[in-house]
Amino acid sequence: MEQAQAETIFKRIINDVPDYQVFLTVDELNESSQQLASQYPDTVKLEEIGRSRKGEPIPLLTIGNGRRTALLFGCPHPNEPIGAMMLEYLSWRLATDEALREALDYTWYIIKVVDPDSTRLNEGWFKGPFTPHHYARHFYRPPGNQQVEWTFPIKYKNLNFDSPMPETQALMRVMDRVKPAFMYSLHNAGFGGVYFYMSEEAPPVYKTLHDLVHQQQLPLSLGEPEMPYAEPLATAIYRMPTSVQTYDYYEKYTDIDPATILRSGTSSDDYVRRIANTFTLVCEVPYFYDPRIEDTTPGNKSRREAILENVAMSRDHYQRLRQWWEAAEPLLTAETPFRATIRETLATAEHNLAAKEAWALGTDSLNRPATVAELFDNLEVAAFYQLLSVGVFRRLLEDELQRRAAHGARRDGAAAQLTHILNSVETYFEDRAAWLENALDYRVIPIRHLVRVQLGAALYLMDYVQRQRDAG
Repeated sequence: MEQAQAETIFKRIINDVPDYQVFLTVDELNESSQQLASQYPDTVKLEEIGRSRKGEPIPLLTIGNGRRTALLFGCPHPNEPIGAMMLEYLSWRLATDEALREALDYTWYIIKVVDPDSTRLNEGWFKGPFTPHHYARHFYRPPGNQQVEWTFPIKYKNLNFDSPMPETQALMRVMDRVKPAFMYSLHNAGFGGVYFYMSEEAPPVYKTLHDLVHQQQLPLSLGEPEMPYAEPLATAIYRMPTSVQTYDYYEKYTDIDPATILRSGTSSDDYVRRIANTFTLVCEVPYFYDPRIEDTTPGNKSRREAILENVAMSRDHYQRLRQWWEAAEPLLTAETPFRATIRETLATAEHNLAAKEAWALGTDSLNRPATVAELFDNLEVAAFYQLLSVGVFRRLLEDELQRRAAHGARRDGAAAQLTHILNSVETYFEDRAAWLENALDYRVIPIRHLVRVQLGAALYLMDYVQRQRDAG
């Protein structure tokens, strides 16, 4: 098919994305997949590829019968359901749109939710209201060594991780089986602008991606990159980072063994490229943005000063969190997901900050004036993400007190202490959330626009990959 003809099809499909008002739950997504397979049995196959840690099925949809294979999976981080909504729309469109299947000659392997257990712990905010307060109040993200995206096996220097979770093992089996030519690990940011990671350079597509973002009235992320060692390929487009880079960064900027900081494994991209010639894409889109995230005019301090201010602010935040933890941890009676997250956060926070501080002090290029976007990213956006860990701590304490009440535990001294800590956490959470919502000139981005960007990025990159492979 001619490229112009394919692009006409893509634009039509992107434009047809429904005006979603809420995010679908795990149950709703599973029910939709069952209905799709039942309604289109000649085109769609539904199978179980494994079970979660709690024994929940992980469904895989196989659609079409193209020459190449594409693997797309949602919720590798369970607080990031935009990709699941994109896959919900795409799966139905693929089943019913022969022109799309002809334009992209792939067999499509789709997992809407690869971590169902943890995704369910985010469903409290899936139906709105969509505010930073409500999002942080019901937010959950597991520690690194329990994230599907970062629990693939790796052996590098002193880092030896070989205990992938059941969900990761299920994903590995699919990768081993289909050896995808294209893989899309669907992530999204919480606050900021749009940015991309890709495993290979793809210069012909960069402008297309930028245009796609702007057509949906979204900003590109022009503040700080997600990690200092991110390699830019174009504006807001980076080469896929690796665990080896992370290890080497810690080795250079800390005095301790990086293996003691990196307690998780490597990424899906790192694993899949060991077994196949795979082009991997990640498209990070935010729920909220503030116009300052794309303001590149000079600010009132250097970039180094902004980063060091971020480090100091973060240290204050984690010190507060640690004080609560040290008071509450001896009183906890159950090992819960919230407890695991807080424990891991505090175990690694200071190492991360020390490395960031050493990098900032030793990098000459940071002498230049910070842009407004970089200042905003280092200060207000950082405060947004810090609020999330306070929200998780609040849920940890609430969960403990509910467990005690459910087991008929009387209101003893431990319960009174936990309630006192919870009151302190609640007050701080509400005060910070109110400050943040006042400090931010934020917009809530329509889900349809976010889905369109992630969908369009997939269509254009998959078309690029198949034309490159055909030409090669």
